[in-house]
Amino acid sequence: MTPPAAPASAFDAPSFSTSRFRAEREADWIAFDLLLTKLEKKGAAALTSAELLQLPLLYRATLSSLSIARATSLDKALLDHLEALSIRGYFLIYGVRESRWNRLRRFILYDWPAAIRSVWKETVIISLIILLGALTSYSLVSSNPEWYFNFVDEEMSGGRDPRATAEYLQSTLGHGKAVAGESESGLHIFATYLFTHNSRVSILSFALGFAFGVPTMMLEYYQGIGLGAMIAVFAGKGLGYDFGGWLFIHGTTELFAAALSGAAGLRIGTAVVFPGARRRLQAASEAGRTAGKVMVGVIIMLFAAGLLEGFGRQLITDTPLRYAIGSLMLLFWLGYYYIPRREDAA
Repeated sequence: MTPPAAPASAFDAPSFSTSRFRAEREADWIAFDLLLTKLEKKGAAALTSAELLQLPLLYRATLSSLSIARATSLDKALLDHLEALSIRGYFLIYGVRESRWNRLRRFILYDWPAAIRSVWKETVIISLIILLGALTSYSLVSSNPEWYFNFVDEEMSGGRDPRATAEYLQSTLGHGKAVAGESESGLHIFATYLFTHNSRVSILSFALGFAFGVPTMMLEYYQGIGLGAMIAVFAGKGLGYDFGGWLFIHGTTELFAAALSGAAGLRIGTAVVFPGARRRLQAASEAGRTAGKVMVGVIIMLFAAGLLEGFGRQLITDTPLRYAIGSLMLLFWLGYYYIPRREDAA
């Protein structure tokens, strides 16, 4: 005769229950939670030496509890609690904690200049393209002024074309009564318009980079076209020096920013065309991260250029002083970007 089976409760019950497991270890979890809360709210400086030594010990104890809980299939609520506590502890103990101010400081001092240094080849190429566009239109307009209207829109030129007299052209540079009579109260509107317009063109130049960089180079070439045509008109009237000062005060910043935006777009286009050993999408993604940092800086530069153009150029009419300010701005940007510094940046 087969003996009756023993009661299931006597053999199937776990060697320890959730309540017993919790009772044996919960004190460590609570202590760990309190230390993490203190660390989050007041920082590491608020912890005593004993608490700092205790922190990794409690972290390992929590991980051990989590491991046992998973292996013995304890209740899900307890597992979720231990997982959340472990993840929180990991990021607070081993993660990089940096305040917003420190992240901003790091970006301005290191990340931004490092990103711009990394696209120096593209910057040189785009600068040469702008220069080529300017030389092309300058030579054509100088030989035949009728070419001017193929490069500069009638409305945009505002009367500054080959038909204008030298006196009128000089007045548009801030040296005559025509400009002196303009309302200075509208300068901030003018500066806002310039900033918006230049930002739009730069972002477009950057955004079109994904199309193998071709639209970007065409857009930058077109910018040079307009510039060279305008220089030819003023130089033809003997106002090349004055026009240079009018352009220089803000142009060194603005054209530099334009070259950088084109370089950012070209970096993406180059990554798409020549991804190397990487997948094309991965190469474009990595290039996009660098280009994004460059573009943040470009917007800041365009903001500075907008202020110089909207206020500085209108209020400062002394040509040597315009050259001096433009030169100082150029030296500032070159020094800021390219002077060697610690390599803990990028």
